[in-house]
Amino acid sequence: MRADATLSHYRLIEKIGEGGGGEVWRALDTRLEREVAIKFLREPLAKDPARLARFQREARTVAALAHPNIVVVHSVEEEAGVRFLTMELVRGRTLDAVIPDGGLPLDRWFELAIPMVDAVAAAHAQGVVHGDLKPGNVVVGEDGRPRILDFGLGGARHEPPLPFPAEAPTLTLEAPGKVSGTPGYMSPEQIQASTSDRRSDLFSLGAVLYEMATGVCPFRGRTVAEVLAAILRDSPRRMDSIRPELPRHLGRTVARCLEKDPALRPHSAAELRDALVELRRDADAGERGQEPVPSVAILPPADMSPGRDQDWFCEGLADEIINAIGRVQNLRVASRTSAFQFRGTSLDSREIADRLGVRHLLEGSVRKAGDKLRITARLVSAADGYPLWSQTYDREMKDVFAIQDEIAQAIVDALQVTLSPKERRMIRQVATADVLAYEHYLRGRKFFYQYGRRSIEFALEMFSRAIEKDPSYALAWAGIADCRAFLYHNAEHSEDNRRLAEEASAKALELDPDLAEAHSARAVALTLFDRHEEAEQHFLAATRINPRLFEAWYFAARQAFGLGRHERAIELYERAAAVRPDDYQSPLLVAQIYDDLGRHEQAADARRRGIARAETRLELNPDDVRALYMAANGLVVLGDRDKALEWAQRALRVEPDDGMLLYNVACIYALAGEIELAVEFVERSLAAGLANKTWIEHDSNLDALRGHPRFKRVVETL
Repeated sequence: MRADATLSHYRLIEKIGEGGGGEVWRALDTRLEREVAIKFLREPLAKDPARLARFQREARTVAALAHPNIVVVHSVEEEAGVRFLTMELVRGRTLDAVIPDGGLPLDRWFELAIPMVDAVAAAHAQGVVHGDLKPGNVVVGEDGRPRILDFGLGGARHEPPLPFPAEAPTLTLEAPGKVSGTPGYMSPEQIQASTSDRRSDLFSLGAVLYEMATGVCPFRGRTVAEVLAAILRDSPRRMDSIRPELPRHLGRTVARCLEKDPALRPHSAAELRDALVELRRDADAGERGQEPVPSVAILPPADMSPGRDQDWFCEGLADEIINAIGRVQNLRVASRTSAFQFRGTSLDSREIADRLGVRHLLEGSVRKAGDKLRITARLVSAADGYPLWSQTYDREMKDVFAIQDEIAQAIVDALQVTLSPKERRMIRQVATADVLAYEHYLRGRKFFYQYGRRSIEFALEMFSRAIEKDPSYALAWAGIADCRAFLYHNAEHSEDNRRLAEEASAKALELDPDLAEAHSARAVALTLFDRHEEAEQHFLAATRINPRLFEAWYFAARQAFGLGRHERAIELYERAAAVRPDDYQSPLLVAQIYDDLGRHEQAADARRRGIARAETRLELNPDDVRALYMAANGLVVLGDRDKALEWAQRALRVEPDDGMLLYNVACIYALAGEIELAVEFVERSLAAGLANKTWIEHDSNLDALRGHPRFKRVVETL
């Protein structure tokens, strides 16, 4: 290769670098009159079928990523026996040339770090692992934006790396088929040639982030052997010991990436990105002279009861405290689903707090035997484990409401949160004075959140028993309405379910006009009668009373989509996702709307977010049917057809007769081009009781079926 040489319609200008796969040149595309980067496949690689297949696979996977912080691949070409990639030409400097002595200013650090982590999250969401993340593989363009280069050592997840010649600008170690990476940024599992996956990328990413913040590599030595030994043996210095002005939480977040054990690292790059976004908000607040808003996660207390059979009560107790303090304006409370996923894990308080992005945790235990109750509660600072408040309550079950009130009040007092008179009343508000009604309600709510037909039917039974004990229990009436609406749409399309949903929601609202859950339940029930304008007013009332009530935003978004109000649905889904940052449903559902409007980049980004969140959920709850089928929908659209169908089958093995699952599997098959199977699953879903006509009519996932005679007949019967 030489300057001014012509290859096809490309004229070479100058050599600009070398990657794991071959030389990279700046060239002119004479047809489009634009400059591009061309990456040539080295001759030894071109003659090796396995390496050639790897090169072609690299091009396909990277081209499919379509992320603004990943270098765009334009084409894969061959001319006169020479194989090469054409790529976006990024004018700028590599990250290692940008990092100054002492590290980047904090605001610039965030400007570069968050997009880089987001790019890795996008790649991981499509099963692509980079395998050689380092400052030399990041270019900071003249526009100040970082782009990740050279996925040449990446590949599908869990795929063992193929060896490449060690001729990169920074030394790459390779024992054929065993070790691949760059010293200083390699994970322990890469060094030991054990199985590496996306968590290995997180280690390398952590090393890059550490160097960006401090100006030095976390693992150093005079020789390559010393560097590798340091990675396997040593813990890096704390970042704030090198730069005292760095936030301690930032150092802990980066340090988690550098854990030797992959299981102790963040679950995903998406989780890491979300943590950095939260840290940036806190840093910005500090620059404005404001104290960061206090933040807390309420963990379900450990069940210490003799029969270890009170998990529903433990979750319910934590849930009630979340609801009580979650309405306080100047206090950030981790959502129920975010906090509860760590129940029973071996992670310590600091690790849980880091993953949830909070500074404090409420933890404790419950021992319940008959009417006797012992509750221990402890509010700790996640930074050092120091207890801010602790208390043990030896009471009878009838005192549980007073205990919840005391704990909620103790949290806001310990965190020095000033309450308005209205907030103080809300904290002390008791939904029922009947302990048995309360117990039935807690059992019902635990099952309602599982969103399956059997669990909803059990929740309905529990809510009904709660009403028998306390007919004025507004929350239980709202629960009944929600269960009836779910069954009407997804299991038993009967007039009884529709009527009882309407009656129960009206009763809840009559009993407590200021209850957000009652307004939300009323809105959902009204949609069953096509009273959409009234429903919208109740959704608005619910979000006005409690802006953090996820269900109000989420079901309002579903209503808007069912009516074809796409822009409104986008706004509502995005609000739902903001209220519950770990929710995978809203990003995956809003992605479809973005696609329907031709906003495909936003759609791809939303799907990557949703899939990453679903994967985090599945790591802790591998049989979560809804996470499986919703993520499968996102995967098939992003091109990972095999994995999508595999996950759909996993879900079917768990709940083979659930109407909502069958419908979503139909959507997955339709998107995968399996038309006959898709129609079959639509029919099966309707036979199982699903009957949401407006949704089916507006669901673009099923567009491929609309000309099919059987599908037309199915829709006509609704």
